[in-house]
Amino acid sequence: MGNLIWHNWARYVTVVASLYAIWAGFWGIYFRKFFWDFIGGTLRDPGGLQPSPKVSFFITIIVKFPIIQISTILSAMTLVALEYPLPMFKGTALHRSFILRVVLLILQAFIAVLFYQGTNATLYSLIGAIGYTRAIVLGETMEDAKNNRGKGGHA
Repeated sequence: MGNLIWHNWARYVTVVASLYAIWAGFWGIYFRKFFWDFIGGTLRDPGGLQPSPKVSFFITIIVKFPIIQISTILSAMTLVALEYPLPMFKGTALHRSFILRVVLLILQAFIAVLFYQGTNATLYSLIGAIGYTRAIVLGETMEDAKNNRGKGGHA
């Protein structure tokens, strides 16, 4: 049996979480629903659950103007660009930083939990952050591929 390489596992979870967050953001723009509207809401016979007036700020940035959904899409695209690196990120210290990924994953989870479609992306993002945290604790590093530079990927 081999050892689990935590940062590789966390990378796969993060890619799934980020792609899910992008998809959820698009669905969240089409079907706008503030997830936490049931807290302090009023149940009316015709009309169902009406959100509390205390959450009008969140209703504004999620339902009226989809700022949260667009922020989720942008943060998820940033994480995908780091995980499946764009040529400008490949081999840089930014690409190899696990702490940056943990911070971005927690930020993505914090933003995505606010709208209804982003709850699963939140859970997956937190699991990916836990995986990267475990990799940091174990002292794993992402090696710089100095030996492969300029060889064009041929064996």
